[in-house]
Amino acid sequence: MSCKMWLGSIGVGMLSVVLAGCGGGQGGSGGDGSGISVEGSDTMVNLAQAWAEEYESRRPEVKVEVQGGGSGIGIASLIDGVCDMANASREMKAEEKELVKENHEGKEALMHVVGYDALAIYVQKDNPLDSISIEQLAEIYGDGATITTWSQLGVSDDSPLAGKEIAAVGRQNSSGTYAYFREAVLGKNREFRAGVAKMSGSKDVVANITKTPGAIGYSGMGYVTDGVKMLAISPKKGEPAVAPTLENAMNATYPITRPLMIYTIGEPEGEVKAYLDWILSEDGQKIVVDKGYVPLGDK
Repeated sequence: MSCKMWLGSIGVGMLSVVLAGCGGGQGGSGGDGSGISVEGSDTMVNLAQAWAEEYESRRPEVKVEVQGGGSGIGIASLIDGVCDMANASREMKAEEKELVKENHEGKEALMHVVGYDALAIYVQKDNPLDSISIEQLAEIYGDGATITTWSQLGVSDDSPLAGKEIAAVGRQNSSGTYAYFREAVLGKNREFRAGVAKMSGSKDVVANITKTPGAIGYSGMGYVTDGVKMLAISPKKGEPAVAPTLENAMNATYPITRPLMIYTIGEPEGEVKAYLDWILSEDGQKIVVDKGYVPLGDK
């Protein structure tokens, strides 16, 4: 799924931002100016915290509380009215949108695209593999998987990984990253195979790979560390592979780039609106780049 497809249904002029936490969903803490709460996507939590810290340094009278937990957690909190904004790396489901209407007097959940993220495929830094295809990833992670060892990916016989099983690492099923990977890599009609390690956070995926020989996993590009490397990705085996760089994500040549979204209940008002306007400003979008994500202005 390309970034451009996501933008097709959203007018560029309508792109807005929101951050969520535990406050009251438009009329809670963000509505009366006492503070803004942000909750949701673990992929976005580092970015959301950086936004919050910088905004508070400029406006210390406005407190921004940020919590992660996953896209599903943030959306559930928004539905229950216990947060002002929900960060999400997946689109809300139809049933979730209906629950918002039921719980909030017919008001609709509004989606605001705030940036983009290249979903990287990580291996340990000394792994000899440099690239992989989406087809191969599907056969590592999908039910009925046909690729189970590193030798099947072309690792040479003199490598310590030759013949060893691939340790697949992923996210828990409440994660927007989990949902996006399933749709973009496995397809809507294929489930994950049994045995994939399910991590609770994006950082946890990378940490697990760092300490697990023969591991492979998916997480946001912004979570790279010295202990891992990111593989170049091609749609099919044998086709040119594209590295997960900021440039390649911005020009849409990297095949697994996704929008990052924030949901609000109805149009944001008061301090929430001011905060979102700042996030979409040049200063706010600079932080997007600084944290390893893709800004809006170049899509």
